[in-house]
Amino acid sequence: MKVDRPYFPDGYGIPDHQEELLSWQYITERMGISENYWIITASPAGFPAASPIWGVWLENTLYGDGSPDTRRGRNIQANPNVVVHLEDGLHAVILEGRAEILQTAPERNLAERISAGYQAKYAHLGYAPTPEAWDGGGLFIFRPHKVMAWTKFPEDVTRWNLNQ
Repeated sequence: MKVDRPYFPDGYGIPDHQEELLSWQYITERMGISENYWIITASPAGFPAASPIWGVWLENTLYGDGSPDTRRGRNIQANPNVVVHLEDGLHAVILEGRAEILQTAPERNLAERISAGYQAKYAHLGYAPTPEAWDGGGLFIFRPHKVMAWTKFPEDVTRWNLNQ
C-alpha cells in the first residue's frame, strides 16, 4: 500500500511533505462506525447515480445489500467501477474501487460476520438481517483501490493506493 499526497492544482495549499499524513487506522475506524455510505455508480450510457446505503466494513471491504434490480445494482452489473464516500465533508473519506454483486450466498462465516455488523449498527432502526438473508444473492462487495481522506484540509490530506 502506497501512502502519499494526492495531486491538487496550485492554490489548494496541499503540503509537499509527508508529515501529518493520516494513518490507515483512521479509515478503518471511520468506515467501521459510519451508518450511511454514499455510493456513486454510472449507467451503461455514463450517467452518474448516487444513493445512500447501509453497509458493513470488514477487512478493507464494504458489504452492502439490496436488490440487483435497483438502479445501483443494474449499474454495478454494467460497470463495476464505483466511488463510495462518507457524509462528512470536513472529515472526508472517499474511496474509489470496484463492486460486484454476489449471485450466490457468501460463505457462512462471512455471512455471520456481516449479519452481526448489520445488527450492531442498524437493529435500532429496525433492520437486522440474519446470515441467511443473502442465500439467493443480493449482497454486493466493494473493494477500494484508491482512498483519499482528510480531517484538516489541506494539512493532512492523504491518499492511499492499495494496489501498490
